[in-house]
Amino acid sequence: MTQRFPDRKSDAEVSSRPERATRRSFLKGAALTGLSAAVGATVPFARFMPAGPIPVALADSADAFTIEGKDGLVVLNDRPINAETPAHLLNDEVTPASRLFVRNNGIPPRLEEEAVANWSLTVDGESCLRPRAYTLRELRTRFEQHTLQLLIECGGNGRSEFHPPARGNQWTTGAVGCPEWTGVRLKDVLEDVGLRDDAVYVAYEGADTHLSGDPNKLPISRGVPVRKALENESLIVWAMNGEPLPLLHGFPLRLVCGGWPASVSGKWLERILIRDRVHDGPKMTGQSYRVPCEPVAPGAAVADEDMCIIESMPVKSLITFPKSGIRHPVDEPLAVNGHAWAGDFEVDRVELSIDFGATWNEVALRPPVNRLAWQHFAADIGFPEAGYYEVWARATDSNGVAQPMVLPGWNPRGYLNNACHRIAVMVTA
Repeated sequence: MTQRFPDRKSDAEVSSRPERATRRSFLKGAALTGLSAAVGATVPFARFMPAGPIPVALADSADAFTIEGKDGLVVLNDRPINAETPAHLLNDEVTPASRLFVRNNGIPPRLEEEAVANWSLTVDGESCLRPRAYTLRELRTRFEQHTLQLLIECGGNGRSEFHPPARGNQWTTGAVGCPEWTGVRLKDVLEDVGLRDDAVYVAYEGADTHLSGDPNKLPISRGVPVRKALENESLIVWAMNGEPLPLLHGFPLRLVCGGWPASVSGKWLERILIRDRVHDGPKMTGQSYRVPCEPVAPGAAVADEDMCIIESMPVKSLITFPKSGIRHPVDEPLAVNGHAWAGDFEVDRVELSIDFGATWNEVALRPPVNRLAWQHFAADIGFPEAGYYEVWARATDSNGVAQPMVLPGWNPRGYLNNACHRIAVMVTA
């Protein structure tokens, strides 16, 4: 349910609001001077609140949906299944399978024991020197195994905050996770079959079924440039957190290319193609997983040829403790912690603000356990007086690029929202 504080407007008074509000819904005729009345308390730093967003206390939603093997996820779509994880349920340093978001484009395969036993991975394509197939056993025994913690995030994570709205699953902040994956390096398999000099892209095909039921149509088939495929952190995996992959996450075999949109980490992996061109499979062309090559005005129409493929994900952070909407005594420090990540890069620092971004304080940040894993931050913060506060988090990557305070540049599909995450805290006397 939406977080509530005492003396908030009644259900009848807010019945005109949309059923599912976003964290940064836009004010409609209300001035910032109305903040105190809206949250039922004084707002010590109200003068710093930027125009546009409403208090996060009035917009957060934690509606739960039950999915087998999952705990507390919020469903966005049931055909195909797409569900995200509320921020406070992502507090684990290693994301458990029960808390990892689900992003499907088609219908997962129904796998009998015989199908799994006979599963094979075909590697071919225009730029493959020695096309061949590998059984699961061959993958496990022919190549060195590696276990890495790698972050995956949907390219549309945060889409619900864009205005004008972008169509697609209205993710808030929970389409992200960082489990531990076990498998073999993609580059070892590619080197085993050999790449021609003209190799440009490495793509995948999975065993999921198109929503239409047409067996000749793939729901998704994406890929990455050869340079990304040859990184040590691009894996073909069969295990998550030491256990076989859950079916919803690609059992028995999937790709994981950390730091890039999760759509390049194909599930139910059956085929890898070494292409002599940029891959042109479903969800690779048109405007899918692409943003304008140059900034555009919100709501602008953008031609397909002016859209560029998303590669490394932007710097981002997430407060995972405490849960937004808590009450906290003014005379005690508040423990805050969370995660930060930066696509192909490392996070250099994380800062927190309690005055709507007017001032920032750097907090303790741990290095990643391996490249392309998220990093953990923690701090104890104090409040000068009782009232309504928002704790904002801002990460800066190793290139000096920081998260925007509210929203990044608008794009037609609502990708790459890396605005500062914020939680509501009611500080009591």
